[in-house]
Amino acid sequence: MPFFLKKQYPLRNIVFFCGEGWLIFLSILAAYWLMLGSGLFMLDLTINCLHALVVTAVFQLCLYFFDLYDLKTDSSLPDTFTRITQAFGVGCVILGSLYYLAPKFTISGQVFWFGYLVICVTVFLWRFLYYIVLRKRLFVQKVVIIGVGDLACEIAHEIERRLDSVYSVYAFVGDEQPACNPRNAPVARKLEDLLDDMVENDVEHIIVAPENRRGSMPLDTLLRCKLRGMFIDQGVSFYERVTGRIPVQRVDPSWLIFSQGFSITRWRATVQRFFDVVVSLAMLVITSPIMLITAIAVRLESPGPILYRQERVGLYSAPFQVLKFRSMRQDAEKNGAVWAAVNDSRVTRCGAFIRKARIDELPQLWNVLKGEMSLVGPRPERPVFVEELIELIPFYEMRHDVKPGLTGWAQINYPYGSSVEDALRKLEYDLYYVKHMSLALDAMIIFRTVKTVLFQRGSR
Repeated sequence: MPFFLKKQYPLRNIVFFCGEGWLIFLSILAAYWLMLGSGLFMLDLTINCLHALVVTAVFQLCLYFFDLYDLKTDSSLPDTFTRITQAFGVGCVILGSLYYLAPKFTISGQVFWFGYLVICVTVFLWRFLYYIVLRKRLFVQKVVIIGVGDLACEIAHEIERRLDSVYSVYAFVGDEQPACNPRNAPVARKLEDLLDDMVENDVEHIIVAPENRRGSMPLDTLLRCKLRGMFIDQGVSFYERVTGRIPVQRVDPSWLIFSQGFSITRWRATVQRFFDVVVSLAMLVITSPIMLITAIAVRLESPGPILYRQERVGLYSAPFQVLKFRSMRQDAEKNGAVWAAVNDSRVTRCGAFIRKARIDELPQLWNVLKGEMSLVGPRPERPVFVEELIELIPFYEMRHDVKPGLTGWAQINYPYGSSVEDALRKLEYDLYYVKHMSLALDAMIIFRTVKTVLFQRGSR
């Protein structure tokens, strides 16, 4: 399994997703078997399985778009059940439309509604049991963190803040109390003091995250732990894995050089370019009516050009002209370039809508077709801001070693940025993407972008 998939979807979450899909699938088959009898059921088994598979795919897609597979935060069971009902309601509408357009997929009303009732009961019970697992923190890996400084505290915070975390802090090793200790884990002065307890309580994961490694690393004890089968993890690498970003202020060039990743082969670049050309051409054709209506609306609301050309920094820091539908007044930057802001007064009424719907960025498909951008990659920034950010943020120039994109890992994981601090956080996601670039990751980003656009997240 690719590294990013292991991070995004731990085994326990994959089991949950597949288990729920299996329950939906079996519920429809059970409805067929009870309504038709075993003889007729087995006679059309292949068709029945196909019908059940379609229902499963539609319902699970709706559950995803209603954030019901995002289990990081604790939601009440009534709220969860309400959203499940809403998701299934939308699913029924989609299935009704599908059955109208493709009658061969149609399920008889009696079978469908009986199956729907079984699905609701089994999914609610499945969710209830899984919430017990999450809230009681069952099937988690206990970890010992060597260190009590900032990095150790950030790791502990990331572990404990997520409801669906597959880790739990068993203890810290350090000379003082950590600033962040959500579950009041004990603090030992030396790793040796914990060895017997670690063996007795099945602790098999040690995270090495001291503030200063020189003279503070218990190498002999770590070697003994390694030989006993325990997994020794570097703090920065663990943080990257659980957060999906690289903490640029806590890494040094040697970590970037010797860690796996940051490898863009010629084959990968060729396949990505082919994918960019095919998809951008198709999207230009499909969205042409939307772009025509947008062009008319922009022209009617305010004077000025329909398209807005702006210099951005592209691959290898080469400048290029990015295209967008104009969403601001013509004189929006008469006093110089400034960061975008919430409820920006420079944005027109039409501009506010096309920004929220991301329609203003559709002309950038032409930039993709020309090869100046890719469908997926770090968002291109303006030269005036790049010069400032390179001075303030370490490794910022590394994001220019790949083509900028229409969407990216940072865009689906972090809201629209309007400050240096936001730029730092987005760079952490951008470097994670550069390190783990793959077609599978690109496909997941595009899929999640659709959800982001539909629910108007991160737009400004």
